[in-house]
Amino acid sequence: MADRLYAARRRRFMDSLSDGVALFQSAPTVQRNGDVEHPYRQDSDFHYLTGFEEPGAYAVLQKAGRKRTFTLFVQPCDPEMEVWTGKKVGLEGAMERYGANEAFSRAEFFDRLPGMLTNQERLYVEFGRDTGFDARLTSVIESLKAEARKGVFGPWRIIDPRTVLWELRLEKSAADIRTLQKACDISKAAFAAAMRAVRPGMGEWELAAVVEFEFRRRGSPRVGFETICASGANATTLHYITNDSTIGEEDLVLMDAGAEYNYVTADISRTFPASGRFTEPGLTVYKWVLKAQKAAIAKVRPGVTYREVHEAGLEVLCRGLKSMGAVKGSLKKIIEKATYQPFFMHRIGHWLGADVHDVGPYFDGSKSVKLRPGMVITIEPGLYFPKGDPSPKALGGIGVRIEDDVLVTEKGNRVLTDGLPKEPADIEDLMAGKDDWWDDLRPVSVKRKRRT
Repeated sequence: MADRLYAARRRRFMDSLSDGVALFQSAPTVQRNGDVEHPYRQDSDFHYLTGFEEPGAYAVLQKAGRKRTFTLFVQPCDPEMEVWTGKKVGLEGAMERYGANEAFSRAEFFDRLPGMLTNQERLYVEFGRDTGFDARLTSVIESLKAEARKGVFGPWRIIDPRTVLWELRLEKSAADIRTLQKACDISKAAFAAAMRAVRPGMGEWELAAVVEFEFRRRGSPRVGFETICASGANATTLHYITNDSTIGEEDLVLMDAGAEYNYVTADISRTFPASGRFTEPGLTVYKWVLKAQKAAIAKVRPGVTYREVHEAGLEVLCRGLKSMGAVKGSLKKIIEKATYQPFFMHRIGHWLGADVHDVGPYFDGSKSVKLRPGMVITIEPGLYFPKGDPSPKALGGIGVRIEDDVLVTEKGNRVLTDGLPKEPADIEDLMAGKDDWWDDLRPVSVKRKRRT
């Protein structure tokens, strides 16, 4: 099934190309400290087309009319090194498991590259990420062009493959959506656990660990991005990831996190009271953000523009800000002059997929992109009131964001993260439940034994 998925993606990609050669590099390894590396995560584009997860690889896709060729250059098997690092896929595995027509050692890539580029008019390659690779590739191209009197030439047209690939990644297939739904389901369970586990006086780091523990034990190999666990005034910092404060009795906790599953990530935000009960004025702020989110989600359907979705949520947030005394004037003037920006400074959401801020344009020139079936967008309005000016004194230190992942369908939309409580009463009911997370820790992969 997985082989067919990646083969179908390559076919769609090459169907969209003119004749030529496309080159892709795997992600590099990154040193953490000393001789320790960061955990490896493959480049999203490379994985999207190949499914290959090892570093030190190159993928070459060639198109000549109806003829298509997929070649992988990988690290060969090395029994001595594999004692330390584990078994590699190797050349045979690259063909048998990943569908390559040919496979060679990565050490042969630049030796074989001139032959693959000879008399190819177009080269699809991304420049600017690896200056060493760029220099060697440029040298090969120029050396081929120097052979023009022999009837040999190299690519005259260099095209960024992302102009094609990112449009394909923007519209998800049925298989992509099933995988993303799994990531969302894992994330929903983790957020529900956090709401049940939170206690005033615990550290933000400990609550973040609850979420990430649930990710891992439910099948996610890694987070899609650094977990945000912001209590009290920390929630007014949008990308707060230090998670090093103690959660107070009266604090709202803003969590923004997502589990990655098979190279796609969910992205959820919830704001909930540490005490288990919403109080004023935080409850009023929360209700306005929730109204804004509902208005934006209701707008999501094919043919509607990204701008229109944003404006639907923005209008409600501005009405809320005016009602709470944070801004003055007519709604029209508040929006035109952007006097709301100290309290809502980001857009309504972003594309979601292999990357949390997934690829794809939001505007085509000056025109906002229209939504199409298969697109997945987060809807995440928020209101943030830092302590001090310009925040009203009563609201200072309150930050609220609510975020769900929304699939554009043929007839409207489907919320992939639906079912995770966000109505105030539902959150309170979950947090007040008798089923205490701390008393119910057991492997989810092991069935409970019935008591006799």
